[in-house]
Amino acid sequence: MSNFVNGVRSLFRRHPFLTNSAIYGSLYVGAEYSQQYLMKRVLPETEAEKEDIDYATIGRYAVMGTAIYAPTLYPWYKWLDRTFPGIATQTIVKKLVLDQFVLTPYLLTVFYTGMSLMEQAEDPFKELREKFVPTFARSCFFWLPAQTLNFVLIAPRFRVIYMGVCGFIWVNILCWIKRQRREVVQVEQEAE
Repeated sequence: MSNFVNGVRSLFRRHPFLTNSAIYGSLYVGAEYSQQYLMKRVLPETEAEKEDIDYATIGRYAVMGTAIYAPTLYPWYKWLDRTFPGIATQTIVKKLVLDQFVLTPYLLTVFYTGMSLMEQAEDPFKELREKFVPTFARSCFFWLPAQTLNFVLIAPRFRVIYMGVCGFIWVNILCWIKRQRREVVQVEQEAE
């Protein structure tokens, strides 16, 4: 076990960008796979309602998590830590404001537009227009506390991995919220 831990530490020291990208991308794909598995395999009540996993979508999440998000997050957090060193309250507030109000809008725009382009949507900005504001509002409730912990407790070299774990949780929360809303609408329609 100690050889494994030493090997992982060595990888982080020698190739921090690649290691962070691979782990972040894996967690991003894991979140999409787990929500698909839950929605398509576990929650359906009958065998006839069960669906196959959509591996094309999982591939799009792999591209987004590994090739787009991780390469954005790694230099972003290095820059934040270099520009605003330390964990004083004022420093943390600056990092939180920049992260939530500069990086997050960019990432949401890249996510919705990039996914739409990979899906070959007719209007690649339609989903962005529909979902940006509610997604951003929800992200404030999740990411501000998560980022506070990140900037106060997490060592800089592990920030992207921590963000991957939080991203894994975040993608699954969004899936659950989306599913709950759909069920409420269906119940309301049946009652009418």
